Amino acid sequence: MTVVVDTSAFISLAVGDVLDEALTAFDIVTTPTVIEELEETAAYTDRHGTAATTVLQRTETLTIQDADGTPFETSRIDTGEASCVAVARDVDAAFLVTDDYRALPELQSVVDAEVAVSPIVLRALVKRDTLDSERAETAFEEIAAGRDWLDAPIYRYARRLFDES
Repeated sequence: MTVVVDTSAFISLAVGDVLDEALTAFDIVTTPTVIEELEETAAYTDRHGTAATTVLQRTETLTIQDADGTPFETSRIDTGEASCVAVARDVDAAFLVTDDYRALPELQSVVDAEVAVSPIVLRALVKRDTLDSERAETAFEEIAAGRDWLDAPIYRYARRLFDES
């Protein structure tokens, strides 16, 4: 299954220490713009910088593809996400994974792929017997704490989706 992943979702998967499992289970595609954003984030000496570095160390296990056409931006969709939309269209991706909660509705309206937050990847890994439920729950809570989601709308949204899957 082809899955396009943006910067925020890559960082979350690395924070939750499930990046390697996701890279093994799915055909993950991203864009040069996302790689540039990860390089910028990796310059920081915090958990997000460490997570971005982790992703960059694994670029040989994913596909980095330029998007056909000119990427766009809106008030909610940034350049990295827009490049992922274009690539998701190009590769006929099943999913576009982002953790930009504000952009979710608009992203879903401009791409045929299902738009999801990173905790859905955890549930998919459980369904594929790559992670057990307990490890997925632990990873979800690590992501939520590491990404400062605990009192944010994305946490409640992801928690509900995570529990439903």
